[in-house]
Amino acid sequence: MAELFEDSDYYTGPPLDENMIRRAEEDLGVHLPSSYVEVLLHRNGGTPRRRCCPTTFPTSWADDHFEISGIRGIGGSWGIDSLSGRGSSYLISEWEYPPIGVVICDTPSAGHDTVMLDYSECGPSGEPSVAYIDEDRIPRRVADSFQDFLERLVKQESFS
Repeated sequence: MAELFEDSDYYTGPPLDENMIRRAEEDLGVHLPSSYVEVLLHRNGGTPRRRCCPTTFPTSWADDHFEISGIRGIGGSWGIDSLSGRGSSYLISEWEYPPIGVVICDTPSAGHDTVMLDYSECGPSGEPSVAYIDEDRIPRRVADSFQDFLERLVKQESFS
């Protein structure tokens, strides 16, 4: 898991504990996937080394992929539960993302597109899929789970 993130602590929140996880789940009204929580317990968000997700559809980013700039953690100013104007609830409202779940990634576009945990099929207690939300605000499934999403990420050089 150490190889998931770059050395930069940008997007990295405070050390995570069980109380923070429980509060975030209560505040957001969902059960966070264990694979996501496991990553955050190791490092609470950050800039991934592999940032591109291949797609079978064109995006506003490219014909065959999109890029993320960070994976959000819990707590701190970048946390999914943050009240700083950077939390998931605020971003959904501000950018008019569909209310399907939780914003978990930032993209280089700074809000025009995003990546979310999608609870629309499984409900708030289920295992969410991962959806890419483009400028048209239509959720497009890119992975069946957060773990699957991480495994799909490739280095930027793959698309050069």
